[in-house]
Amino acid sequence: LISSVDPKFLNLTKVDDLIYDDFRKTFRDLKIDVLDPEDLKSEPAKEKWRPFCLRFEGVVEDFNYGTLLRLDCRKDYTEENTIFGE
Repeated sequence: LISSVDPKFLNLTKVDDLIYDDFRKTFRDLKIDVLDPEDLKSEPAKEKWRPFCLRFEGVVEDFNYGTLLRLDCRKDYTEENTIFGE
């Protein structure tokens, strides 16, 4: 599904725009093309991520499930380029 649809037209939830707008307000300076694991896993990062995720409790099913993320969006999923985001 993801590879057959232009991503700008793909919505995974009814609140994708709300999530993205809130994400950009909360993580204004976060680079998303090449992720730094410290921006996801350090204690200061977790202090920002937890409240962000909790805002979607009851709005998004399984709001607190983890996901696999590519650290560099230009590269494939490999062991070296993948991190588990909780």
